[in-house]
Amino acid sequence: MKHRIVTAAQMKEIEQAGDAHGLPYLQMMENAGLATYAELQKQFPYPGRLLVVCGKGNNGGDGFVITRAAAKDGWNVTVLLAEGEPKTADAIRNFERLHSLPVHICADGSVLETQRFDAAVDALYGTGFHGELRPSGLAACGLMRRLHKSGAFVLAVDLPSGINTDTGEVAEGAAHADLTVTFDSYKPLHMAEASAPLCGKIVCADIGIRDEWHPEF
Repeated sequence: MKHRIVTAAQMKEIEQAGDAHGLPYLQMMENAGLATYAELQKQFPYPGRLLVVCGKGNNGGDGFVITRAAAKDGWNVTVLLAEGEPKTADAIRNFERLHSLPVHICADGSVLETQRFDAAVDALYGTGFHGELRPSGLAACGLMRRLHKSGAFVLAVDLPSGINTDTGEVAEGAAHADLTVTFDSYKPLHMAEASAPLCGKIVCADIGIRDEWHPEF
């Protein structure tokens, strides 16, 4: 896998190319979630208490894949639906796969303020985020920042929530991570002076899109 830096729009084109070559979006989501969970496993040899903060888009869908893998491995997992139930087809499908597993689903982050977690996964906002955080996003990012300060390990899916992918602009109240797992290619925010420190260590994971499938930019 080559070391590439692409914009959010270019990443969409790359995913479209993968889909056109027979790698469905649902499989890319599965690969992304499992690759992220593999990085979490490197930090924790034994299961513990995990909070997965999910948005209503495909970043949240990645979070549901991580949740499923962690629950099957014995983690005590709580999912916070920070903005309600998922809205995209692939995210909905992966959310439904959780129903048969011992996973705690929570819609109100305030009830989690006094709970202890060993790790938290930030699967709230992905590469489409721009502008300012809405109240629900501010509350969820605030919860993750407090967990981070209390010693929990925070892992971000693609990017810490509240950062503009293409400019690296950091919204007030954005999340902070110890580790960020991005997919296929790095994004400008991973290199930008303002945003890179909030990402912690950055890992670029292969999600199955072959080099020769990538468009020329």
